[in-house]
Amino acid sequence: MKAVIVCTSVSHGNTRRVADSMAQVLGAKVVSPEQADLAELAGADLVGFGSGVFYGRLHPRLTDFVKELPTGRGRAFVFATSGLPEMPLAPFTRPLVRLLEGKGFEVDGSFSCRAFDTWTPFKLVGGINKQRPNVGDLAVARAFAGRLRDGRGRVS
Repeated sequence: MKAVIVCTSVSHGNTRRVADSMAQVLGAKVVSPEQADLAELAGADLVGFGSGVFYGRLHPRLTDFVKELPTGRGRAFVFATSGLPEMPLAPFTRPLVRLLEGKGFEVDGSFSCRAFDTWTPFKLVGGINKQRPNVGDLAVARAFAGRLRDGRGRVS
């Protein structure tokens, strides 16, 4: 299986660590939106899209990249890292999942985990989730990627 992960990781490298863990399982190449090759994405069996969460949303570099993608077909997944927990009724990943589905992707699932965050007001106390993503979070990310690789249906 050919897989590519498009990742925006700007603050502490949290999202890149998760992307690299998933990439090990998928045999995927990890690229930023600026490095992504549209022909390579079109030829991939599975494409992942992930970023940290900023003000309750995925990074605009990632969402703007997806908005500019041509309509096509293929399998995709979405992932995120954030300081605060995801709200069950309004997951961070939902807007990007919908955007990808509108582009013709079959989104097989989404993944999120907590991560070190120094957004103001957390900066005043040295940040939150200082040890995350941790070994357990990365193991869960690899398990998620394994389910995607093995085609065991939709996962969330």
